[in-house]
Amino acid sequence: MPELTVRTAVPADEAALGALDRRTWSPLHSVQPRPEPPYDPFFDAWHVPDDFLVAEADGLMAGYLRLVRPTPLPCNAHVRQIQGLAVDDRVRGRGVARALLAAAVERAAAEGAERMTLRVLGHNAPARRLYESAGFRVEGVLPGEFLLAGEYVDDVLMGRRLGEAPGAVEAAD
Repeated sequence: MPELTVRTAVPADEAALGALDRRTWSPLHSVQPRPEPPYDPFFDAWHVPDDFLVAEADGLMAGYLRLVRPTPLPCNAHVRQIQGLAVDDRVRGRGVARALLAAAVERAAAEGAERMTLRVLGHNAPARRLYESAGFRVEGVLPGEFLLAGEYVDDVLMGRRLGEAPGAVEAAD
């Protein structure tokens, strides 16, 4: 098992994150076409280092999670949204995604958030299972929202309250 650390990204992570993002691209989770050279920068005005948590395993970039406010509106400042999660294949199945999710929940709570949301493609069963195990529940489905490789794919909206254990929602039902 690799030694795993999770931290906030810094500008110097750009090249490693860009390479990781390209290596992990898959139609299972992306609605964007496969990246082709010349590659866009990983960081830009809407994707700044402070928005990203990065996981390192044995000193190498292993994954990232983007955590942001979904809108700049004060009325939903209590919400944080996951807008991207990627894990390198070399460490898949070793708890990297779970560590990133746990760090995101901790960070969101420290920032005063009370809720966390995300969107996942309906056909991405492994990601949906991961999110459900972390306390996220389906809160809505946009049927056939995306046409990917000639097939209509649902956009699944998931969310959870912060400050409760992942199984607490089930116990309250």
